[in-house]
Amino acid sequence: MAKKFLLKLLVVLAALTLIAVGCGNDDDAAPAPAPTQAPTEAPALEPTEAPEPEPTEAPMDDGVIAAFVFVGPVGDAGWTWAHNEGRRFAESQTGATTHFAEDIPEDGPDFRNIVVDFIENEDADVIFATSFGYMDAMEELAGEYPDVVFEHASGYKMNEDNFGNFFGRMYQPRYLSGMAAGALTEANQIGYVAAFAIPEVLRGINAFTLGAQRVNPDVEVHVTWTLTWFDPAVEGDSAAALLEAGADVIAMHQDSTAPGLAAQDAGARWVSYNSDMSAFAPDAFITAPVWNWGPYYARIIDAVASGTYAPGAYWGGMDDGIVALAPLAADVPADVAAEIDEVAAQLIDGSWDVFTGEIRDQDGNVVVAAGETMEDGPMLGMEFFVEGVVGSATG
Repeated sequence: MAKKFLLKLLVVLAALTLIAVGCGNDDDAAPAPAPTQAPTEAPALEPTEAPEPEPTEAPMDDGVIAAFVFVGPVGDAGWTWAHNEGRRFAESQTGATTHFAEDIPEDGPDFRNIVVDFIENEDADVIFATSFGYMDAMEELAGEYPDVVFEHASGYKMNEDNFGNFFGRMYQPRYLSGMAAGALTEANQIGYVAAFAIPEVLRGINAFTLGAQRVNPDVEVHVTWTLTWFDPAVEGDSAAALLEAGADVIAMHQDSTAPGLAAQDAGARWVSYNSDMSAFAPDAFITAPVWNWGPYYARIIDAVASGTYAPGAYWGGMDDGIVALAPLAADVPADVAAEIDEVAAQLIDGSWDVFTGEIRDQDGNVVVAAGETMEDGPMLGMEFFVEGVVGSATG
């Protein structure tokens, strides 16, 4: 089945590639947007059902200035939208002044220039950068500006003075979303539109697959790589190719709603990511693993204000509320919904975690022995696909 699927998928993707080449643009040559304080209008999304964060004390209005650098537009309804909602929450809870710059490329000089402008012209006390590719520049800037705090999402570098990193255990709600998807696929083929073959994305695909297999051992998850975080045209075309090749459910590690729109157009189902995107493709929507960044941002700003900031490597889970699962579609079977609630409770109380063996990779090798749970180090450096994933883990 996998070989036949891959041949069909290659044919469809080849045709889409020819179309994409003929429709190229010069967006990469556009100048980076200037920093702005006024938020861009976000889409009219319903709030997610993530746990409501406990409010901090009344805003202190302590003079802290926090600046955020976003890799995508704040109106993407996904990754950057969720971070911007976190910024807005932190501002309301702490009284800090916040600025942000959106759509800043990970490579080239724009990121550095934006951050220097925030520090030297806006007097920023703390810089939050929200994409992996900013990491090396953040490390350099932290050395150059020792009196400024630098916090980096999804990276692994830090120092002892003013540079920390943060992320969430998104693999936990990914697993739960896989359970829901596995219960609803009729073809036993789920398409997964994925950005880049880095450990974060591989970890999510594997967790999703393990969850789907928990309720439906016959499921295969077919992965296509887009090599972009946010490109609605590419994401939508990739989802359409997977659907044409036989998938009847689409999951994603992307930032736009395009895969969901493609699924709805095809009469298929969809698991979104980053936020509850159900309003955009309500007939397709199953659920979504979602982010809730606000309490973490508020905590860091409060620490900067009080002079108690100490850099660290934060990796919170469902127990902290930084990651959660959006509401399930009404047609998820009641027994599966109940099991999802049970597993979620185990993830929250720490009695069980997703990468608990026995787990085998695509080649049948045991990567986690029966009864053992993978430690954080191997999870953070994951480079393989589990059994049931069809595609290359090297991208």
